[in-house]
Amino acid sequence: MTDTVSDAPAAASPPQPSGLPSSGMLSPRVLVPLALVALYLIWGSTYLAIRIGLESFPPFTMAALRFLITGVALYAFLRWRGTPNPTLLQWRNCAITGTLLLGFGNGFVCWAQQSVSSGLAAVAVASMPLFAAVFGTFFGQWPRRLELVGLLVGFAGVILLNLGGDLAGSRLGALALLTAAAAWAFGSLWSKRQDMPEPMMNTAAQMLCGGVALTLLALLNGNGLPSAPTVRATLALTYLAVFGSIIGFSAYLYLLRTVRPALATSYAYVNPPVAVLFGAWLADERVHALDIVGMAVILGGVGIITLARDKR
Repeated sequence: MTDTVSDAPAAASPPQPSGLPSSGMLSPRVLVPLALVALYLIWGSTYLAIRIGLESFPPFTMAALRFLITGVALYAFLRWRGTPNPTLLQWRNCAITGTLLLGFGNGFVCWAQQSVSSGLAAVAVASMPLFAAVFGTFFGQWPRRLELVGLLVGFAGVILLNLGGDLAGSRLGALALLTAAAAWAFGSLWSKRQDMPEPMMNTAAQMLCGGVALTLLALLNGNGLPSAPTVRATLALTYLAVFGSIIGFSAYLYLLRTVRPALATSYAYVNPPVAVLFGAWLADERVHALDIVGMAVILGGVGIITLARDKR
């Protein structure tokens, strides 16, 4: 998420997306920046949308509805357009990845935001690139020196951002967020070495499988459907489904297949300042001077990671 994502042997690398021209408006030179901007802005705003949706929807129910509705709609559309159905092996791989990324990754974030502010949620999830760097060593993929510097600089910015404001939450919520970050990081790395469907069908299949996993979590947690959700919460759920799931998740899967993990996961460092800014703009959350410094350091870390990618 132009460099290939895998440093593993060629036999273990997943097939690259087909049907994408290497030049013109659909070249990676154009699509990669667009995908990054989509992740930075859209996923940064989803923390506030989750907070609003929780006003009416239980956490796992909200996440399950988000991914089941969008997964079914996208899968039906792709099949209508003639996109091949995933093989049994691909369904298995999508089930594992969807459960890790969407079931545990997104589901635990929704659950934690019952007791943790949206800003702290984004800050905690920003540890994901560090988990990715650690898990990457299991697959023989060591971060380059400059990428490691960028990761550490970005994490330092996250710490500054956490110290600068009123980002306080429960220990259990923070643990859930770290578990979500670790599950997302491992699932992302594991999926790149598996046989997955073509990009858009991959998105649909993972959302379907993740939605099923979230439904099971909702049932185990006693979550049900709200009797009278507010318009505000329903609009937040719609935003999460359309922008956060279809657009954002598709952009993320494209980046995973196209560039190095350090750049593909750099959104985790940009999302905290975006989440804080949206909170200040739309939810009257305060922004402190140290918040601004933390945001600048975070963006500096992302810049170092980008420079490491361009120097390859």
